[in-house]
This record gives sequence, C-alpha cells and structure tokens, in this order.
Amino acid sequence: MIYAGAQKNMGPAGTTLVIVKDEILNKTGRDIPTMLDYTTHISKESMFNTPPVFAVYVSMLTLEWLKKNGGVEAIEKVNTAKAELLYAEIDRNPLFKGVAAVEDRSKMNVTFVLTDDSKQEAFDKLWNDAGVSGLKGHRSVGGYRASIYNALPLESIQVLVNTMQELEKLS
Repeated sequence: MIYAGAQKNMGPAGTTLVIVKDEILNKTGRDIPTMLDYTTHISKESMFNTPPVFAVYVSMLTLEWLKKNGGVEAIEKVNTAKAELLYAEIDRNPLFKGVAAVEDRSKMNVTFVLTDDSKQEAFDKLWNDAGVSGLKGHRSVGGYRASIYNALPLESIQVLVNTMQELEKLS
C-alpha cells in the first residue's frame, strides 16, 4: 500500500493518494471503522461518501499537466536541477548556510539561514523587490524556506540565486 500526502505537488492542501494492492485488502486481523476500510471505498467506486471534488479536480488537472510535460521522469529532472541550483548557491555563498544535513536535503523545501543576521533586512528587501514570495521563515527552524514544488519554474530559482549573489556583492 502507498499512502501519500499529495498536497502542493498534486493537489491542494490535505490531498492524499492511496494505492492498494488487492492482495492486502481485508487482512487487518481486526475490526476497523468502515471509513478506514479500503474495500468499502473500492466496492463503491470511491463514492462511499461525498468525495472532495475540488481536490479530485485539481489533482486531475495537475496529473494532465504532468503527463503533457513528460511525466514523472521529466519533472524529476527539472526538480533536481532546481534543487541543485539553489543548494549550489547556498554552499558557495559565504552569507548562507543550509539547515538540513547534506544527506537529508529536500528537493521540495530548501531551508537556509544567513550566516550574519545583520544582513537580514538587506536580504529581505532584495528578495521582496525581486518578486520572490513566501520565502521568509520556516516555522521550526527560522531563517528561510524556499518551496520549490513541481509548478515552480527553474527561472524562479535563478531569480532567488541572483538575489543571493546580489547580497554578496553588497557586502
């Protein structure tokens, strides 16, 4: 069974995707609530209850877009290029430091901090002026978080990298 939180890359917040092999159905070994029994949902063609129509529709549009643009393999290449571009700048630029250990880095949410807090006001102005949005503050680590999900183009990452380099020039 695959149970995936699919929000942001496939659908709106709260979207989940479940893929179940028939062989594992009805093998819980205990009574479970009807709502959690995938056999019930399958027997009702996923219409046991009112489906989350908006999430289903947005997921359909996203999957169509993904297929039109080369599928999973193609978006993986784009996402890898975006992450590599941003991490390369974080690692190269002495004004920034990645929060996650290199082996634990995410391709979707890049967290980083300034190495000199006195540069925060200047950096915040630069990225805001460049039209970057949603960069400030990860709730658990502070600093910055660049969410670089599927729909974000590589060019947007280049804008952020240029902004980081601009801060370096000003220093």
